[in-house]
Amino acid sequence: MARTEVATLAGGCFWCIEAVLERLRGVESVVSGYSGGREGATSYEEVCSGTTGHAEVAQVTFDPDVLPYRDLLEVFFAFHDPTTLNRQGGDVGTQYRSAIFWHSLEQRDTAVALVRELTAEGVFPSPIVTEIAELRGFVPAETYHQGYFRRNPDQPYCAAVIAPKVGKLRQKLAGRLKPEGQPAG
Repeated sequence: MARTEVATLAGGCFWCIEAVLERLRGVESVVSGYSGGREGATSYEEVCSGTTGHAEVAQVTFDPDVLPYRDLLEVFFAFHDPTTLNRQGGDVGTQYRSAIFWHSLEQRDTAVALVRELTAEGVFPSPIVTEIAELRGFVPAETYHQGYFRRNPDQPYCAAVIAPKVGKLRQKLAGRLKPEGQPAG
């Protein structure tokens, strides 16, 4: 039986992050949800109001023997802009911030070290503003948000924003992807 880890990542709209990460070999499941805000249950409408402090996140269960945590973070950084505060493209608000909510001290240390390396190497033209914070709660998003791109590829936002990211993923990381048609989990 494979061992698993969980990572909770925020990089703008959770539909985008979910659509990219669920295709990676070693990912067992991705659940869209909310983290980083006040304790207790919340809803999409409350999070969008900007009053809860939550970020839209993808909570990823993965096999670290197939997809090490650092590799997962490298893909995460390659598929969103970690240099824009509280926004990704046209999505603006604290719920769209870049964040890594760590589950262990090892995850925290890996994230901090990777940000330092990316900064030292000048990978991004502006400073990385990704929040690195301990996970203090996770609320799964409403059912209609789960697997959104898979179920709605022709929806205008999906076609304009998510499909190009998935295309880039297929082009750049084909060897790291699950076979086409394999269930996303």
